[in-house]
Amino acid sequence: MLIATWNVNSVRTRLSQIINWINHANPDILCLQETKVIDDDFPIKPFEELGYEVIVSGQKSYNGVAIISKFKIENVSKGFPNETLGFNEQKRLISAVINGLKIINVYVPNGSSIDSDKFDYKIKWLQQLSSLLDGQVKGDDLVCLLGDFNIAPSNIDIHAPQKYEGGIMASQIERESLFNVIKGRFIDSFRIFEKDSGHWTWWDYRNNAFDLNKGWRIDHIYISKNLSSKLKSCVIERSQRENLKPSDHAPVLINLEIDNQNEDYFDDDDDFLEI
Repeated sequence: MLIATWNVNSVRTRLSQIINWINHANPDILCLQETKVIDDDFPIKPFEELGYEVIVSGQKSYNGVAIISKFKIENVSKGFPNETLGFNEQKRLISAVINGLKIINVYVPNGSSIDSDKFDYKIKWLQQLSSLLDGQVKGDDLVCLLGDFNIAPSNIDIHAPQKYEGGIMASQIERESLFNVIKGRFIDSFRIFEKDSGHWTWWDYRNNAFDLNKGWRIDHIYISKNLSSKLKSCVIERSQRENLKPSDHAPVLINLEIDNQNEDYFDDDDDFLEI
């Protein structure tokens, strides 16, 4: 099963690029972040025409997440359950069960700067995510937690770590907050295969960062430990950052050797899950 994550920085702006990449990579599940569109305006039809089901949680001009799957999507949840602190106003979290695998797609807040209210919001959002996982993920669950985390887990995930040490996306408190989410229950898929630096998923639009390969690895696919023997590969699709007017992020794609329980795509008369 091929599972991918991609911050597309506007699904409507990048739609042709996304469809072209799907036709090339043929993912079974694609999780998008920063879709920047309300649910009613999400371009679902082009994905359905390729045999995918789509669930979305979006807002106008900002944030937004979606899960696109070849197989039946069940147990859909949007945002944090019983949320009273206002975190669900920003559409940053969507989850579902697909072929027995729990998919949790996140778009973690950027945080802006260390001394800002937005940074405080980011840390509290991550605490909320950790609490969600504590309450909903059991030890034997098959889980894939993926998305744009807006955090470089270590210095090897930044092109110039000394320059950004202690700053946004590289601060100790952000890393500790991410580790609290992972808590030894998840594995960083990419680091199973690649231990060295020099591999990025995001390049700033400014200062010619992509051409100079000054990037960060902030888009991650974490899998529960009980899936480790099923993991066959994890790659960063860097070529998508070379597109004309691309997203500033590249897709990340893993291959899990999981039996597909629902081999057939949806028939035209199948009822989609009511959300």
